[in-house]
Amino acid sequence: MDKPYGEEKAQAPMPDFEELSRNMTRFIEGAGKAAAAYLKPVQEGQAPAEPPVDASEAIKSLTRVAEAWLTDPQKSLEAQSRLGTQFLSLWASTLKRAQGERAEPVAEPEPKDNRFKDPEWSENPVFDFLKQAYLISSRWAEDLVENAEGLDERTRHKAQFYLKQIASALSPSNFLLTNPELIRETLRENGANLVRGVEMLAEDIEAGRGELKIRQSDPSNFKVGVNIATTPGKVIFRNELIELIQYAPTTEKVLKRPLLIVPPWINKYYILDLNPEKSFIRWAVAQGLTVFCISWVNPSEQHAEMGFEHYMRDGIFAALDAVEQATGEKKVTTIGYCVGGTLLATTLAYMAAKRDKRIDSATLFTAQVDFTHAGDLKVFAGEQEVRRLEASMRKRGYLEGSRMANAFNMLRPTDLIWPYVVNVYMKGKAPLPFDLLYWNADSTRMPAANHAYYLRNCYLENKLVKGEMELAGVKLDLKKVKVPVFNLATKEDHIAPARSVFEGSKAFGGPVDFVLAGSGHIAGVVNPPGKPKYQFWTGGPVEGELEDWVKQSSETPGSWWPYWFEWIKAQAPRMVSAREPGGGKLEPLCDAPGTYVLEKA
Repeated sequence: MDKPYGEEKAQAPMPDFEELSRNMTRFIEGAGKAAAAYLKPVQEGQAPAEPPVDASEAIKSLTRVAEAWLTDPQKSLEAQSRLGTQFLSLWASTLKRAQGERAEPVAEPEPKDNRFKDPEWSENPVFDFLKQAYLISSRWAEDLVENAEGLDERTRHKAQFYLKQIASALSPSNFLLTNPELIRETLRENGANLVRGVEMLAEDIEAGRGELKIRQSDPSNFKVGVNIATTPGKVIFRNELIELIQYAPTTEKVLKRPLLIVPPWINKYYILDLNPEKSFIRWAVAQGLTVFCISWVNPSEQHAEMGFEHYMRDGIFAALDAVEQATGEKKVTTIGYCVGGTLLATTLAYMAAKRDKRIDSATLFTAQVDFTHAGDLKVFAGEQEVRRLEASMRKRGYLEGSRMANAFNMLRPTDLIWPYVVNVYMKGKAPLPFDLLYWNADSTRMPAANHAYYLRNCYLENKLVKGEMELAGVKLDLKKVKVPVFNLATKEDHIAPARSVFEGSKAFGGPVDFVLAGSGHIAGVVNPPGKPKYQFWTGGPVEGELEDWVKQSSETPGSWWPYWFEWIKAQAPRMVSAREPGGGKLEPLCDAPGTYVLEKA
């Protein structure tokens, strides 16, 4: 039986009030520094030209939901009654617990919700009440959005997205006085945790030039080319847009057909070369592949007019020419990751129209060609949003890397935003060195022309899958792409949802091997055989719905990498002597990882 609340023993130690007072003074000073860092760009005339629009968009969307309910007073009353009934049940349950009786919870967190893992969230009636009240309210609001009648799907989607942001922000776990862990930590350290946290807050606002750049990893522990992106190789080609890296072989024989990797330009290429244990590139070299990888420039004002055509011609086509000069091979196999995969698919359609057969097969990592089910990123790609973004990009010539980084974080706020706010700025704990999150924070800018073309043609108008996209005067038709395609989706992807990738697989005109990997957009791809964490599914033709395909597919534990390599090897199994970088017609320019990857946004 629960003890009456008044009889519970205090779990937090008594603080040293003198030390607590000194630390509160230091905390106030630190808060002043944080405010100064926030205002500094304004004082120096460097503030953004336009205010954020997310708040106004959230208000508009949620107002539409409220209007939908208020037009039917009876339904509105029923909804309020449901909320009231749940709170009455919660109040009755709390009174029972206060009297020492056992009571079943009215609302419980999802099993994967780590915000309320501390035992006191359940053992202490006060914090248990706060937790359940929050869960009841947020779920009730979600139901209102889901069941509002007369809403168009875009408005509903935006309302769901912004409600998720608001609900995540208002969780009692995010506030000092409503989080038992934070209260204990603050009393135990006499407020020293808050002092450390506000110091890091000021540093991160300054690093973001007036905007909070949330500290997710300790950047001092990583240096590109030293303990991250270390696979040996040489830059063998450079133009205004790319550096092309050729990696040194580690086997005596290699497959005759080279591999060209087209990474995304929204982040840097070394997601596929984080460290020796996780590096897909190092592993591919060890299998006997001659690996080339594009490293995109981190664009500035001078790249403003570079669009998708430039990224095709000066990116993929320039790399194909360089691979031929380096190896003598005219045919290659390719990999495109995320937006790099979308560019690769676009290029394949262009090459098919031009009867250019240099690419013999293509692998797409979590890449979309059909954006019908593109997920929460579509919230940022409505007509009004794209117009505002285009106007903003025209002023600078590019989109700041922080804008995309913030958008990606907003897709999973309870994982990528608020845990770091609590742990870093309230508990005062510097984050652990984590290579994946270091890479995530190493964002890049995007040229205005390229990003506008991508948003309009893909997210907004979905022209590629419709056969309506034009590039360099050529109308693109994916059905003309007859080369074999290995299309990898990941089960929990928030950026390229599995359903979206599955539907896109139906757009190609040749054989498609669709594979579904466990986990998400990054971890599902970077799942090496040496330390496998997840599983993957393979099956027959891409037909019907994804759920039906999964039911009849075969599940295999471990990494999908070996399965992919066997797919590659079966197409062109001939072996030749290993090729050293610089062994062909191109002299090495510098060691990998090159110079473009070092440019910070």
